[in-house]
Amino acid sequence: MNIHAAIDPARPGLTHPEGDPLRLNHQDFIAIDRHKDTIYQATYRPQALYSRADAGFHANNETFLLHEVAINLPIYREDTGPTDFHLHLPPGGFQLVLVTSGLFTFDYDGRIYYVGPGAVILQSAIVHRQLFYTWSGLPTEENLKTPQSVVPDALSMGYSGKFLEAFVTDPTTFPNPTIVGPDQIDEAETPRVAWTHGMHDRPVDAGFWLQDPLALEALFRPLKDGAIKSTMPAYVRDIGIDVPSGHLVTGHILATDPRGQSLLPKSSAAAVDADSFTKGEVVIYRVIRGTAEFSDRSGRNFELAAGDVVTAGRESIRLVGLGENTQLLRLGLLKGLEQLRSWTPTQRDEIDGLAGRIITRRDTRPLRTEGQPVGYLYA
Repeated sequence: MNIHAAIDPARPGLTHPEGDPLRLNHQDFIAIDRHKDTIYQATYRPQALYSRADAGFHANNETFLLHEVAINLPIYREDTGPTDFHLHLPPGGFQLVLVTSGLFTFDYDGRIYYVGPGAVILQSAIVHRQLFYTWSGLPTEENLKTPQSVVPDALSMGYSGKFLEAFVTDPTTFPNPTIVGPDQIDEAETPRVAWTHGMHDRPVDAGFWLQDPLALEALFRPLKDGAIKSTMPAYVRDIGIDVPSGHLVTGHILATDPRGQSLLPKSSAAAVDADSFTKGEVVIYRVIRGTAEFSDRSGRNFELAAGDVVTAGRESIRLVGLGENTQLLRLGLLKGLEQLRSWTPTQRDEIDGLAGRIITRRDTRPLRTEGQPVGYLYA
């Protein structure tokens, strides 16, 4: 993902970041990234356009980045196609992916996953690559306007692949070493081999997490009457990332159906209290579709539309309303983030320079679809 100088590290113990401690913004603040002002750039790979919530990122001391990734080129070109095997090593090992349209195939440490709209993947520095994605064939401007969803309906699966992605700190500031380059991948061998390595800075509970949007724990539960104003009944889905993130981030999706249609996969379990998803020293809301209304501490209301993001202090805003056919991602950044440190530029370059030499052991599986990913930071 990054290209840095290939430095041969001579000193031992390059396992924990030695940079500045991470700091959340504990002040009363509100930072809004409007989708109409956003810029899409092919920052890392030619087939993907990235749109960052930069206002929120900077307002929160550059501790947590949320961006949208939109596939914009077909997979069969020479400069696109499957990626290499690589690692992301952000502080805390935190990478979150929420698919919002199209279909993807990912290889996480030798196991293949086919995912579509609504799938949640949380991984802590696992060797992985992207094998396949869908592309609609639409021109760029039209492609970027196709609706997104967390419900795997046939229409949303037919669009170009898109997902929301989040990292602790900026991907350009931490190591992203290539483990096996695209020209060295042996398809008959590498998908059956899992790797482990010694670079680690991950909370004890952190691990791999995949939540299928139709799994029982992913079903939407009704929100108690009156908790949030809406013309259609409001529902909540816990995306389950609190524990597997090592208690760094919590996440929920709040949603309403379209009028006259039952779109959301629902649970008949008891209604959810609004207090159950209020954790977070800093909160981030991203509107996936529809509209959401918020109130600040002075009582002034403001509205977000599809693609808008608001980042705010814990008590700085309150969600007060959801439009019909709305889907809203909420992330709560927890105190554990402030136990982490950033990588220094020298450490980042040294680890990127190690590339495939990071791997210390290969674990061969009988079949490529068996077993959980094992290339964790704590191996």
